[in-house]
Amino acid sequence: MILLALFVVLSLGVPNFFSPRNLSNILAQIAVISVVAMGQHLVILTRGIDLSVGANLALATVLGALMFRVNDNAIVVMGTMLMAGAAVGAVNGLIFVYGRLPHAFIITLATLSIARGLALELSIGHTTMRGMPELITTIGGGSSFGVPNSFFVVVLVALLITVMARYVVWGRWIYAVGGQPDAARRMGIPVNAIIVSTYVIAGLCCGVGAILLSGRTEAGSPLYGNLLELDTIAAVIIGGASFLGGRGHIGHALVGAVMIGVIRNALNLLNVNLYFQLIAIGVIIVMAVESDVLRNHLEARMRVRQAGGAR
Repeated sequence: MILLALFVVLSLGVPNFFSPRNLSNILAQIAVISVVAMGQHLVILTRGIDLSVGANLALATVLGALMFRVNDNAIVVMGTMLMAGAAVGAVNGLIFVYGRLPHAFIITLATLSIARGLALELSIGHTTMRGMPELITTIGGGSSFGVPNSFFVVVLVALLITVMARYVVWGRWIYAVGGQPDAARRMGIPVNAIIVSTYVIAGLCCGVGAILLSGRTEAGSPLYGNLLELDTIAAVIIGGASFLGGRGHIGHALVGAVMIGVIRNALNLLNVNLYFQLIAIGVIIVMAVESDVLRNHLEARMRVRQAGGAR
């Protein structure tokens, strides 16, 4: 409802917002945020967080660009990006779980710095490296029937994750682990494996995002993905997921990603300074987190009243 209201307001107040070209631009712009936000969503469901997604994506594009210089096969280049993303995700999950760290914030903050440093070191000249296979540029920057191809990739990833989360036991276990970790362990659910798997999938989503971004720009760069963690966390929380875990829907995370993209697009059309755009996103995150706290407080009071009425 908020997204629909936002569309109505922007269509009335922002020139050319509803033009076919601008709507196509919005779909292309939100593709990367949407894919990475879906991986972030799974991590947050388990009471975790992944601050390394932006740097992970940048490293994946750099490794993909380096592989393109050695082997211009599109499948090999895409596989390199996917494996790079999954590897960083696996490091996050394994060290967090088996290193017995108090929170995933610590390891993902560390891998954010490490991955960004590796991307800068490995990139030729420490800057953008031009060139990508034609198939990747078609996926990331092409369109079909007037719709960006990246949009179809987002839909495909969303369907896969939805099926896994709702119709596979693994998905139910994620909600159980996020809702009550101790109870999940007593029920025999492999909590550690579930947590690690969410970080690996989040890394894979970074790899998919790297394919889309490098295809759209026809390049790999260590500077890509700057503040992507901010956008994805905002998208997930705006979509109604809870930092307390065990709550959220992948469709709502996509709605949050669309809202972020729409707001940024409207601010660009209005020629609003980039710095104010960052401020706006930060304010939105604070409001979303506060609404989550308020919702949990109201639900707790409602449960107390219901328990009192039952007595």
